[in-house]
Amino acid sequence: MAIAVDIDLGYEFAVKAAFKDVFDVLSDVPTSVSFFPKVQQLVDLGGGVYRWEMEKVGTAQVNIQTVYASKYVSNRSKGTVVWTPVKGEGNALVGGSWTITEQKKGTALVLKTAGTVQVPLPALMKMVVAPVVKGEFEKLVEKYIDNLIKKFGGEI
Repeated sequence: MAIAVDIDLGYEFAVKAAFKDVFDVLSDVPTSVSFFPKVQQLVDLGGGVYRWEMEKVGTAQVNIQTVYASKYVSNRSKGTVVWTPVKGEGNALVGGSWTITEQKKGTALVLKTAGTVQVPLPALMKMVVAPVVKGEFEKLVEKYIDNLIKKFGGEI
């Protein structure tokens, strides 16, 4: 028995770095992921597909590890990096996109990510567990953004 927890996040911000520098980091999946906290392992499955294996979170008695794979496609002329869920890898399906836009001073970024995490707990636990899982995912994404902002010389 498992609980399905849906996550849907969106962020907009601008950084001081040039479009090329930002795009080069975000379109290179291992480099981009190196700024994401609590990634135990990133596995290159080939063909632009990567499996994320996150560190376990929770207590010794109750913990979960999120594992999922996504296929990444980047397009420099459109300023996009898009990832789509790959079924059959782990306990989550995660997709999203970066939209990267050159500005006079720096680069504007829009991050959208959505997914579903399967948590191996009884349905009765959903009211307690869903907000915790969502909150943890949100904290990780916000830390990722903070790390990128530092990498790109600060926010505008």
